[in-house]
Amino acid sequence: MTNPIDNIALPMPAVVEWSPNIILVDGDYIDRVAFDLIVNFERMIGRRIPPADLARWLDCIALDGGLRPGDNHLQAVFIHRPENPKLQHFAPAHYKDELDGKAFSDNLGEFTLHSVQAEGPITAEDLYAESLEMLLTSAQVERIMVVADMDSQFDRLRRIVEKAEGQHDVTFFGMNPLPNSRQFFSEILGYSLMAALGISGEELK
Repeated sequence: MTNPIDNIALPMPAVVEWSPNIILVDGDYIDRVAFDLIVNFERMIGRRIPPADLARWLDCIALDGGLRPGDNHLQAVFIHRPENPKLQHFAPAHYKDELDGKAFSDNLGEFTLHSVQAEGPITAEDLYAESLEMLLTSAQVERIMVVADMDSQFDRLRRIVEKAEGQHDVTFFGMNPLPNSRQFFSEILGYSLMAALGISGEELK
């Protein structure tokens, strides 16, 4: 079966025009979590688990973030370290060759994919935080889905969202329950990953 993320090239404009819906992903973190789930569930259910379907995962994140089927426009931005040019546990995986500037469409709308590599002295965590802060100042952006290591970054990202003056619909995704606030919602990240890995509830009974 052909993966819905096709080879339609969408060149990155010199000045990005943001979509109303943004999925901001710490690529290194999500890859580590996928690996942990694959190892644990292979032992539990006794079968090999293939790499996660990236398009399916993005669909689930969008739905958990409050989006509903329609003529929507979404951008998924993956931030990663230079030593990790690809996702090891998703398909498709390579940022430059398979993801950056590509697009796919389904009943939720059109997704365009971009990747940003942390360069020089800036860390991936700092780049992620600065990117979130920038998105929160954009009048074009209405909804932001925040996928990062909440065990280490939650307080920092929470402060960024809570001090933002714009009216944005923000959802934090964590592997453990997170407190809600008036500025953001929270969802469990593991559910979307299980769906993307093809793990059904029936297998866990």
